Amino acid sequence: MGKRVGLLDADIFGPSIPLMMNIHEEPLVDEQNFMIPPVNYGVKCLSMGLLAKQNDAIIWRGPLVMSAVQRLLKGAVWAPVDILIVDTPPGTGDVHLSLAQNVPISGVLLVSTPQKAALEVTLRGAQMYRKLGVPIVGLAENMGHVICGSCQSRMEIFKNVTDIFTKQIDIKVLASIPLDGNITECCDNGIPSVIKYADTAYAKSYRQLGETLVRTLETKGLVNDKQ
Repeated sequence: MGKRVGLLDADIFGPSIPLMMNIHEEPLVDEQNFMIPPVNYGVKCLSMGLLAKQNDAIIWRGPLVMSAVQRLLKGAVWAPVDILIVDTPPGTGDVHLSLAQNVPISGVLLVSTPQKAALEVTLRGAQMYRKLGVPIVGLAENMGHVICGSCQSRMEIFKNVTDIFTKQIDIKVLASIPLDGNITECCDNGIPSVIKYADTAYAKSYRQLGETLVRTLETKGLVNDKQ
């Protein structure tokens, strides 16, 4: 798609982007004390996991969390990027409120597994964003099914309650990503599965999801469609 992308890990207490993107060096700082996000796979990345010692527990109250998010967001040289993706923790905590109140958010992609407990948390998040006037692009269902390695047929492993919840909040399911050991392997080794297993059905689902998000933003005039 040719877009310049940045990825901000806003999960202050449980950062996972350094592992999944195979980036572990502390970011450099320029003359104005702005952090320079390290790059891997063509994506600029920043995370609290790059600033804290590995496996250290971060025990902070709300104001410190909000300050850290602001530092990662506005204290870094993100430009030039066409799209900045912010990965947030589950729920409706300080991180989400800080972002919604201080940053113009083009859209929110909800992510949930197809269990009632997880979807109820997602539903509360959707309600929060709507109250704050933040548009919801859709929902990506994660680990919703299994693909048979022999016949490639799709096997549902949960009672699918995702459709019920998405109808309640009037949003579309944009993608359903399977439970697959190869995806886990790639996450653990810091290799995007769309690169290592590019010909799989789930890699196609990831690419289609990305294309859908870009088209949605372009339709709203929120991202440049000319390279």
